[in-house]
Amino acid sequence: MNLVYKGKTKDVYELENGNYCLKFKDDVTGTDGVFDPGANKVGLTIDGMGQAGIRLTKYFFNLLKENGVETHYVNADIENNTMEVLPMTPFGKGIEVICRYKAVGSFLRRYGLYATEGQVLDSLVEVTLKDDDRDDPLITKDALSMLGILTNEEYNSLKEQTKNICKILKDDMAKKGLELIDIKLEFGSNNGKVLLVDEISGGNMRVYKDGKSVDPLDLVKILLG
Repeated sequence: MNLVYKGKTKDVYELENGNYCLKFKDDVTGTDGVFDPGANKVGLTIDGMGQAGIRLTKYFFNLLKENGVETHYVNADIENNTMEVLPMTPFGKGIEVICRYKAVGSFLRRYGLYATEGQVLDSLVEVTLKDDDRDDPLITKDALSMLGILTNEEYNSLKEQTKNICKILKDDMAKKGLELIDIKLEFGSNNGKVLLVDEISGGNMRVYKDGKSVDPLDLVKILLG
């Protein structure tokens, strides 16, 4: 495999068949040694996080496939912490999409003048630019269009897919007594189609059980045993 990109939580390799391989690491994002799915830098290393991430990602992508959602996912190798995916074109230099069901984390820090902690949000969708130097700034639909990052049609598709995908995940987790608080997704383009890319794991979401935050490794145990 040919290494094409070293990321914070995954490395990306090019495969001979034209697809790509994502190799999951044990690193997670956070600040001052505390896990935070919204952070833009590695904050700590959790033993077993790579395998936990690929197990959960495989589970969720298969769940989405069963519900008719097309993504970049091809297959996963749990033993080697790898996932094969379709080649995708990023929007700009990369964007992240956050879907929020309650006001916590960075949302509360930004809008604390109006929002209260834990305030219910109606699957609020936010888009940020992947830009470590500028702390991954929020960006609006109009700005995305004017800067040539996303067309209005692509944005509308991305937003609609985000709400649909997150509802499927939220409803599935609820069966195990889990509450999805917020989740960070990524999208790209494949032959003109806007598709979900990257991973869907505990490192990218906040989940509560009985009103308390669930550790990413515990999330895998609860969902998959």
